[in-house]
Amino acid sequence: MKMNVYEKVKKLAKRPLPFCLFGLLLLLSACMGSKMSQSGGRGGEVTGVGGGRAFTEPTPYGMVQIKRGYLKMGIEQDDSLWGKQTPTREISVDGFWMDETEVTNSEYKQFVYWVRDSILRTRLADPSYGGDESYIITEDKNGDPITPHLNWKKALPRKPNEDEQRAIESLYVTNPVTGEKMLDWSQMNYRYEVYDYTTAALRRNRLNPEERNLNTDIVVDPNEVVMISKDTAYIDDEGKIIRETIDRQLTGPWDFLNTYIVNIYPDTTCWVNDFQNAENETYLRYYFSNPAYNDYPVVGVTWEQANAFCAWRTDYLLKGLGAEARYVQRYRLPTEAEWEYAARGKEGNEFPWENEDMQSDRGCFYANFKPDKGNYTKDGYLITSKVGVYGANTNGLFDMAGNVAEWTSTIFTEAGVQAMNDLNPQLDYKAAKEDPYRLKKKSVRGGSWKDPESYIRSAWRTWEYQNQPRCYIGFRCVRSMASTQTVKPGKNKKKK
Repeated sequence: MKMNVYEKVKKLAKRPLPFCLFGLLLLLSACMGSKMSQSGGRGGEVTGVGGGRAFTEPTPYGMVQIKRGYLKMGIEQDDSLWGKQTPTREISVDGFWMDETEVTNSEYKQFVYWVRDSILRTRLADPSYGGDESYIITEDKNGDPITPHLNWKKALPRKPNEDEQRAIESLYVTNPVTGEKMLDWSQMNYRYEVYDYTTAALRRNRLNPEERNLNTDIVVDPNEVVMISKDTAYIDDEGKIIRETIDRQLTGPWDFLNTYIVNIYPDTTCWVNDFQNAENETYLRYYFSNPAYNDYPVVGVTWEQANAFCAWRTDYLLKGLGAEARYVQRYRLPTEAEWEYAARGKEGNEFPWENEDMQSDRGCFYANFKPDKGNYTKDGYLITSKVGVYGANTNGLFDMAGNVAEWTSTIFTEAGVQAMNDLNPQLDYKAAKEDPYRLKKKSVRGGSWKDPESYIRSAWRTWEYQNQPRCYIGFRCVRSMASTQTVKPGKNKKKK
């Protein structure tokens, strides 16, 4: 029996999609080059081979370049307020791109609307809703079959017929009390895949057993079994997201492709759950939905949702690039070390500004935080402020202190940088669902609108559980640079 296009898409959806494996293939093609290079030299001399046209990476929209450099990370003196000592270490980090501001409600809405529209296009191709197969592309321009994918050039219906209207209405729910029609947040699930290059590159994970140990005194067992952990996810028959971390025998490169499904709608109820016995219903109802807050930082987003945004942003970018996509690194959350290095500015200051004062000579505050015990408005704002209201640090970054605290990719440990390498330091742990909850702590940096002065220092370390949304935690993205850079010795050293 011949399957229609919609049924083909549903069948393919159950298989691992080659989203980030696409990046692996592009990387391999970049290594091999677009043309075979000439291997001969002049008169038998080694002269090297041409590498083709050099790639000059343009500045990503809304990002600034943070040049590689050195930092003494942490706080050398005990904290005067809490008497807590923060570990210190001299570290070096490579250059990267970083968002000028925290991700805003407007930017995150683009993600939500993309997920909504992708679901709608899939349903419009479903025979149950009219079966318009033009919403899905199954052939290339030559008529050859390809992996079915959504046709984003096909406009959504402006005057929907009866079937199309049913498809649209299926994405919304009606409040039984007020009659208000709202987007059904429970359907806003985003599926993405990430290829784990680091785990795949470990010598113990080589597919050929003879390559797993270079010690020739050791006899290699050709039948040695290597077990790896793999993240996977699916939606069951009841529409519930099932996440699993499975242990399986290493059989091939696909074993390093991890699958995630995340409901990406922000938790707007965090405004009342974080502040009990407070009248914050206005923020609950309007902070994310009202266009008046478009330029404010998105909150109520978990660490898992922030990672999903980074994956979507990467996929969205790659689809808009040509051959140069193979050089571009993926968007991600900053490591804890990258965040502090960027926040301190080019001089490595304690705060993102030049001195230790909280106000300028004219009495203007440098950040949105809680200056006094309960006077949230002393700095001019009650809760969050629009991004970029306060001045940037010397790296061109706004709101690296206060406004909202920010997720990092680093797992939180008391040892901090002492447990890390001194070169591009990072502690990464992908906690399985069955892991103890304490292993799901992620480092959060920068302090927020509700925090006192001590908490907004660049070196101050705190944490939150990766699945916990807060009305005072947001995030910004970084992207590793695709090319090297030259830095003069001593240029990034902290002045004494």
